[in-house]
Amino acid sequence: MSGQPPTGRLARLTTDNSFARLPGAFYTRLRPQPLNAPRLLHANLDAAALIGLDEQDLADPEFLAVFSGSAPLPGGDTLSAVYSGHQFGVWAGQLGDGRAHLLGEVCGPGGNWELQLKGSGRTPYSRMGDGRAVLRSSVREYLASEAMHGLGIPTTRALALVVSDDIVMREQPETAAIVTRMSPSFVRFGSFEHWAALDRIDHLQTLADYVIDRFYPQCRDAAGGEPAHPVARLLREVTLHTADLMAAWMVVGFCHGVMNTDNMSILGLTLDYGPFGFMDGFDARHICNHSDTEGRYAWNVQPSVAHWNLYRLASALHALVGDAEPLRAALDAYEPAFRQAFHARLAAKLGLGEWASDDEALVDGLWRLMHGQRADFTLTFRRLADVVRGNPTPFLDLYADRAAAQSWLDRYRARLAREPRPAQERAQDMDRVNPLYVLRNYLAEQAIRAAAQGDAGEIGRLLAVLRDPFRERPHAQRYASLPPDWASGISVSCSS
Repeated sequence: MSGQPPTGRLARLTTDNSFARLPGAFYTRLRPQPLNAPRLLHANLDAAALIGLDEQDLADPEFLAVFSGSAPLPGGDTLSAVYSGHQFGVWAGQLGDGRAHLLGEVCGPGGNWELQLKGSGRTPYSRMGDGRAVLRSSVREYLASEAMHGLGIPTTRALALVVSDDIVMREQPETAAIVTRMSPSFVRFGSFEHWAALDRIDHLQTLADYVIDRFYPQCRDAAGGEPAHPVARLLREVTLHTADLMAAWMVVGFCHGVMNTDNMSILGLTLDYGPFGFMDGFDARHICNHSDTEGRYAWNVQPSVAHWNLYRLASALHALVGDAEPLRAALDAYEPAFRQAFHARLAAKLGLGEWASDDEALVDGLWRLMHGQRADFTLTFRRLADVVRGNPTPFLDLYADRAAAQSWLDRYRARLAREPRPAQERAQDMDRVNPLYVLRNYLAEQAIRAAAQGDAGEIGRLLAVLRDPFRERPHAQRYASLPPDWASGISVSCSS
């Protein structure tokens, strides 16, 4: 395909490219390296609607040309961004978009969205990488971002999945793919760390001004009890968004796997899906990333890791504020904000009107019960609504030690009795917050295997249930079943 801009349907998109108006030190302008003989495996109509595209647009050859990297986005400004970060707790220095190209920012009916290709070739920030992504990881990210959106968890979105027969070497030879990601911004904690490490206070200020003016304009005006400095107020906003995100992850059993500071969104979005996982059998110390040999990013430590990452962000911002105290005050908001959000979500999942002081002991008892018997995370909470409806058997069936499970249920029923409500009403409310369908690793694996044969049907079927994971569908029982025995052999790592 030619490198000329499309002149057809995509040419009507309205672009802004605000990040590209930052100084040139923030990025490198370069073209993607297109795949050979690319094929559009799947396109996401829901995400497309956010930028004003319809089904006809997705079928247009120009859509494939743009999102395979063969042609620029009309009105876009293609670039790869630089940033730095701490990886597994260690300062890694300069990083950046090593295999990603930001095509541009589109102004659509769903707001402004930056469109980024992932797997689109080497950049000046690739280091030792090949700049490519494989089909396996691309399908996982494509599904995961939409699954998280369906759960109501802040996340990047996925627009398109393009594949090729090009070979990419990982642990074994795999085929290449490009996933198009959408986000209001891809600025990370590490974007600020980069300029602080270089002592470029001018660029650090420029980035802070950009983020505040674009996404947190309320930080320009101090309200009562808030820090006086706009940058300290920015940190407080990011702290609150991050605390809420961690609570949302925890109550669905989600593990990110690589919570490095370069993978932490300044907007509090779930960013960079690599070795993520939704827990099947509950293990409080569950590690979803095979590369995380020390368990730094285990499920139960994610909130504290996020707090640590916020401290790294605060350190980067210190030069702009000059006084550590307002930054400490902003960070002090994290723990109470997390606990409040976590408790509110747990109360809703348990069918409680509000969190009481002794509910901590009740939930700790449930965690211990689940952990001791490796009970399925998703189905444990979903089947509590059956208990409320008067049928405890589905819940008890998840536990080999039914007597221990029954003992906890007795405590749970006593707690419910303190807040009398019609059982059906309570159970319906619980079903609205306890998903029946999550992107289990084995479901993603089945979609990957089908996609490797050119069949995108399983991707479409999975998306149909993951977009509304709380509503039971009579013909989708297999997506809500306990994982098969072979699922325990699935391993994901940083190459995923």
